[in-house]
Amino acid sequence: MGSWEDLESTSLKALRDHKIMRSIVKVPVYPIGPLTKPVEPAGPKSELLDWLDKQPSESVIYVSFGSGGTLSAEQIIELAWGLELSQQRFVWVLRPPTEEHGGASYFTSGSGPDGIPDCLPDGFLTRTHNVGVVVPLWAPQLKILSHPSVGGFLSHCGWNSTLESLTNGVPMIAWPLYAEQRMNATMLEEELGVAVKPKVLPTKKVVRRKEIEEMVTSVMESNKHGRKEMKERAKELKNSGKNALSNGGSSYKSMCEVIKGCELRLESHKLPALQQ
Repeated sequence: MGSWEDLESTSLKALRDHKIMRSIVKVPVYPIGPLTKPVEPAGPKSELLDWLDKQPSESVIYVSFGSGGTLSAEQIIELAWGLELSQQRFVWVLRPPTEEHGGASYFTSGSGPDGIPDCLPDGFLTRTHNVGVVVPLWAPQLKILSHPSVGGFLSHCGWNSTLESLTNGVPMIAWPLYAEQRMNATMLEEELGVAVKPKVLPTKKVVRRKEIEEMVTSVMESNKHGRKEMKERAKELKNSGKNALSNGGSSYKSMCEVIKGCELRLESHKLPALQQ
């Protein structure tokens, strides 16, 4: 599994030792993570990365809901206002809003000439052009999260995004949308202490601009006590992940056990064939 001992020690212990869990999970569990793609070698820099190079260390919050995450038009407006009111630097990967109708989701906005969906508050791009960048649809997430100017991540808490944030020591605003993301968000906030999340699930209620502003400032401002603790804990987990993969680390040992188990199974299949 794409995890490591220090990240999910409680869950791993339950899978291995809890009587009910052991009756369900009847095979060994091997944490061999963190499994993330390496940052690609530097090539020609994009305008976005050039912009990040000019920002102070850990001063930018990255906002993205993954390749499939979408928000309603009303929620996008509130998020835009929250970012603006926080007065923090940001990179926002923006997808067109969706609305539900007859059980199906559909896009409700077109795009301007720059590809940015026409769903932001009037004047938002003009007012924030010195502190923020809005990117339509997609951005090189791993390069952004590993950049020294990035100090926070507002995320849907998909597991890949979670690992990419933690392995770069970036604290988070947990904004779960569906599937296992709610569980991940709870773990990030309550168990690991590297995230804050809205008081009400964003899928249940629109998160208003004031709460968004407060969450952003709590994660990004260095003089906030919670920010300092979250950042320190995120850095600890970053180092923990590196150590887990190093020679003799917990994930290294788990992978050795996997290989050893495969070798034993191969040998056990060879013996009957040889005896025949």
